Amino acid sequence: MAGLRVVYTDPAWAVDETGSLRPERAELERGILGPGISVELGPFDAGYVLAGEQLHQAVKGADALVVYRCQVTPELIEAAGPGCRVIARSGVGIDNLNGELLRRSGVYGFHIPDYCGDEVSTHTLALLLALERGICVQDRLVRADEWGIHRGQIPRRAADRVAGIVGFGRIGRATTRKLQPFYRRVLAHDPYVPADLMASHGVDRVDRLTELFERSDAVILHAALTAETRDLVNTAVLAAARPGTLLVNTARGGLVDLAAVLAALSEGRLGGYASDVFSPEDPNRTEPGRRLLARDDVIVSSHRAFLSHESELSLRRRVAAGIRAVLVGGTPPPEGQVA
Repeated sequence: MAGLRVVYTDPAWAVDETGSLRPERAELERGILGPGISVELGPFDAGYVLAGEQLHQAVKGADALVVYRCQVTPELIEAAGPGCRVIARSGVGIDNLNGELLRRSGVYGFHIPDYCGDEVSTHTLALLLALERGICVQDRLVRADEWGIHRGQIPRRAADRVAGIVGFGRIGRATTRKLQPFYRRVLAHDPYVPADLMASHGVDRVDRLTELFERSDAVILHAALTAETRDLVNTAVLAAARPGTLLVNTARGGLVDLAAVLAALSEGRLGGYASDVFSPEDPNRTEPGRRLLARDDVIVSSHRAFLSHESELSLRRRVAAGIRAVLVGGTPPPEGQVA
């Protein structure tokens, strides 16, 4: 099997001379491929892939690619050449994998949908409870020597409130389990999940997204980003929200129309917004993002809800194991297939 090449276009993790892709190499070389496997880094810069000819030269002749933010395009597949058999996404989301293109090209594609459910659901709950209790505002006030229990907005009692979840997959269900001790009732909207499955988790199914906002005091986004869900939370949906509704997004930035969120915050339709994700990433780089960051009723984090030492190592090893399975025996990973 010597001579197989696996190229990481834009690794999700920091790499250096001593630790570069060490867990990946160990998994790829384990027992079957032997030490002759070539594991290479593409021309990335601080984790952001460089496109164009430089990237295409790096992937030329690859048997497998691992992408993080890198978009899977016809040009990328053509550049890799006919020997490329598998492309893996180092993460949960599949919006950059282009499953239809992979199917047409005969390239196997997969992601790792379940490596960080505990981390994302815990981070989601932390953001929501921080909004509920005004923790971040209180932190800033105390540091500014503005001491006093009535400074900042007085919290409401979460145990009297209703929480709504958009997207009831693995992470949505994990968040539900953690929400239920804090909220009186949990609702969910997901057109692909039947009511009886939601009921088995103690959740009421809501068919219309606007109804979910009408009935919820806090809404959490766990939906995948697709052509159908882009700007899912928009002006029309937010118009249905109860005044003071809290909104938390730990899924994808593209699910929300940020201008609509800003308007809803200014009008009091939303009582607070917490987000781990933005489109484009890093809200400091856009004018709507900077306006969002200037608000006291907003909490942000830097797309790290998935992160823990354990989740990182699990993801890295499972991606490499999936690639090994395809290259060596033509056996796909048991789950996470997109093409």
